[in-house]
Amino acid sequence: MNCGITGQIKPYWEWKRLFTDFLQSCLRQKKMNAMKEKITLCGDNCFACPRYIAKSEEELKAVAELWCRVGWRDKVVSSDEMRCTGCSSHKQCTYHLVECIAEHNVQKCNQCIDYPCQRIDDMLKRSEQYRKKAKEVCSEAEYRQLEAAFFDKKMNLDK
Repeated sequence: MNCGITGQIKPYWEWKRLFTDFLQSCLRQKKMNAMKEKITLCGDNCFACPRYIAKSEEELKAVAELWCRVGWRDKVVSSDEMRCTGCSSHKQCTYHLVECIAEHNVQKCNQCIDYPCQRIDDMLKRSEQYRKKAKEVCSEAEYRQLEAAFFDKKMNLDK
Protein backbone atom coordinates (compact mmCIF):
# COMPACT_ATOMS: atom_id res chain seq x y z
CA MET A 1 0.00 0.00 0.00
CA ASN A 2 1.46 3.36 -0.97
CA CYS A 3 -1.30 5.74 0.29
CA GLY A 4 -1.32 7.51 -3.09
CA ILE A 5 2.34 8.50 -2.87
CA THR A 6 4.29 7.75 -5.99
CA GLY A 7 7.86 6.56 -5.91
CA GLN A 8 9.59 4.26 -3.49
CA ILE A 9 7.96 3.66 -0.13
CA LYS A 10 10.19 4.34 2.84
CA PRO A 11 10.69 1.49 5.29
CA TYR A 12 9.13 1.76 8.76
CA TRP A 13 12.43 2.45 10.52
CA GLU A 14 13.09 5.45 8.23
CA TRP A 15 9.63 6.91 8.94
CA LYS A 16 10.21 6.34 12.64
CA ARG A 17 13.55 8.19 12.43
CA LEU A 18 11.97 11.08 10.50
CA PHE A 19 9.12 11.33 13.00
CA THR A 20 11.53 11.19 15.95
CA ASP A 21 13.62 13.96 14.35
CA PHE A 22 10.45 16.00 13.85
CA LEU A 23 9.39 15.56 17.51
CA GLN A 24 12.86 16.51 18.73
CA SER A 25 12.72 19.60 16.52
CA CYS A 26 9.33 20.52 18.02
CA LEU A 27 10.67 20.07 21.55
CA ARG A 28 13.71 22.23 20.75
CA GLN A 29 11.42 24.94 19.35
CA LYS A 30 9.17 24.74 22.41
CA LYS A 31 12.21 25.05 24.67
CA MET A 32 13.49 28.02 22.63
CA ASN A 33 10.08 29.72 22.89
CA ALA A 34 10.02 29.11 26.65
CA MET A 35 13.50 30.60 26.89
CA LYS A 36 12.15 33.87 25.44
CA GLU A 37 10.21 34.42 28.64
CA LYS A 38 11.00 34.70 32.29
CA ILE A 39 7.68 35.73 33.78
CA THR A 40 7.64 37.39 37.21
CA LEU A 41 4.98 37.29 39.93
CA CYS A 42 3.13 40.23 38.38
CA GLY A 43 3.42 39.09 34.76
CA ASP A 44 6.47 41.06 33.63
CA ASN A 45 8.86 39.36 31.17
CA CYS A 46 12.45 39.73 32.38
CA PHE A 47 13.92 38.54 29.08
CA ALA A 48 12.38 41.59 27.36
CA CYS A 49 13.24 44.05 30.16
CA PRO A 50 15.87 46.67 29.31
CA ARG A 51 17.04 46.69 32.91
CA TYR A 52 17.49 42.90 32.98
CA ILE A 53 19.21 42.88 29.58
CA ALA A 54 21.57 45.83 30.26
CA LYS A 55 25.08 44.77 31.23
CA SER A 56 27.49 47.60 30.41
CA GLU A 57 27.71 50.85 32.34
CA GLU A 58 26.52 52.72 29.26
CA GLU A 59 23.45 50.48 28.88
CA LEU A 60 22.62 50.73 32.58
CA LYS A 61 22.90 54.52 32.47
CA ALA A 62 20.54 54.65 29.47
CA VAL A 63 18.06 52.45 31.33
CA ALA A 64 18.31 54.65 34.44
CA GLU A 65 17.46 57.70 32.31
CA LEU A 66 14.55 55.83 30.71
CA TRP A 67 13.20 54.75 34.12
CA CYS A 68 13.30 58.37 35.25
CA ARG A 69 11.46 59.60 32.14
CA VAL A 70 8.72 56.99 32.53
CA GLY A 71 8.35 57.72 36.25
CA TRP A 72 9.64 54.49 37.75
CA ARG A 73 12.37 56.54 39.49
CA ASP A 74 12.24 60.16 40.64
CA LYS A 75 15.88 60.70 39.60
CA VAL A 76 18.54 59.01 37.51
CA VAL A 77 20.08 56.40 39.79
CA SER A 78 23.43 54.60 39.76
CA SER A 79 24.23 51.65 37.55
CA ASP A 80 24.50 49.45 40.64
CA GLU A 81 20.94 50.33 41.61
CA MET A 82 19.70 49.66 38.07
CA ARG A 83 21.45 46.29 37.68
CA CYS A 84 18.84 43.51 37.88
CA THR A 85 18.91 39.71 37.80
CA GLY A 86 15.13 39.44 37.69
CA CYS A 87 12.28 39.73 40.11
CA SER A 88 11.75 36.92 42.54
CA SER A 89 9.99 36.19 45.77
CA HIS A 90 12.95 37.42 47.88
CA LYS A 91 12.84 40.97 46.48
CA GLN A 92 10.67 43.89 47.51
CA CYS A 93 7.72 44.29 45.17
CA THR A 94 6.17 47.69 44.44
CA TYR A 95 2.81 45.95 44.09
CA HIS A 96 3.23 44.08 47.44
CA LEU A 97 2.76 40.75 45.71
CA VAL A 98 5.67 39.00 47.45
CA GLU A 99 3.90 39.20 50.80
CA CYS A 100 0.64 38.15 49.17
CA ILE A 101 1.98 34.97 47.56
CA ALA A 102 3.62 34.05 50.87
CA GLU A 103 0.28 34.50 52.65
CA HIS A 104 -1.48 32.35 50.06
CA ASN A 105 1.33 29.79 49.84
CA VAL A 106 1.75 29.95 46.03
CA GLN A 107 4.71 30.65 43.71
CA LYS A 108 2.92 33.09 41.38
CA CYS A 109 -0.25 35.14 41.49
CA ASN A 110 -2.01 33.11 38.80
CA GLN A 111 -1.75 30.00 41.02
CA CYS A 112 -3.80 31.62 43.77
CA ILE A 113 -7.42 30.64 44.32
CA ASP A 114 -8.28 34.35 44.66
CA TYR A 115 -6.72 35.27 41.26
CA PRO A 116 -7.52 37.79 39.90
CA CYS A 117 -7.88 39.83 43.06
CA GLN A 118 -8.00 43.51 43.99
CA ARG A 119 -4.18 43.70 44.16
CA ILE A 120 -3.95 42.41 40.61
CA ASP A 121 -6.65 44.83 39.44
CA ASP A 122 -4.80 47.72 41.11
CA MET A 123 -1.49 46.59 39.59
CA LEU A 124 -3.03 46.41 36.10
CA LYS A 125 -4.52 49.90 36.48
CA ARG A 126 -1.15 51.27 37.59
CA SER A 127 0.57 49.48 34.72
CA GLU A 128 -1.90 51.06 32.28
CA GLN A 129 -0.96 54.51 33.62
CA TYR A 130 2.71 53.70 33.03
CA ARG A 131 1.85 52.48 29.53
CA LYS A 132 0.27 55.85 28.71
CA LYS A 133 3.24 57.75 30.17
CA ALA A 134 5.72 55.57 28.27
CA LYS A 135 3.85 56.20 25.02
CA GLU A 136 4.25 59.95 25.63
CA VAL A 137 7.93 60.06 26.60
CA CYS A 138 9.57 57.13 24.79
CA SER A 139 10.80 56.61 21.28
CA GLU A 140 8.93 53.95 19.33
CA ALA A 141 11.74 51.43 19.91
CA GLU A 142 11.85 52.15 23.66
CA TYR A 143 8.09 51.83 23.89
CA ARG A 144 8.05 48.48 22.05
CA GLN A 145 10.71 47.17 24.44
CA LEU A 146 8.78 48.31 27.52
CA GLU A 147 5.55 46.95 26.09
CA ALA A 148 7.08 43.49 25.62
CA ALA A 149 8.53 43.58 29.13
CA PHE A 150 5.81 45.21 31.22
CA PHE A 151 2.53 45.85 29.46
CA ASP A 152 1.38 42.28 28.74
CA LYS A 153 1.00 41.40 32.41
CA LYS A 154 -2.55 40.02 32.23
CA MET A 155 -1.79 37.89 29.17
CA ASN A 156 1.38 36.53 30.80
CA LEU A 157 -0.39 35.74 34.07
CA ASP A 158 -3.27 34.01 32.27
CA LYS A 159 -0.95 31.55 30.46
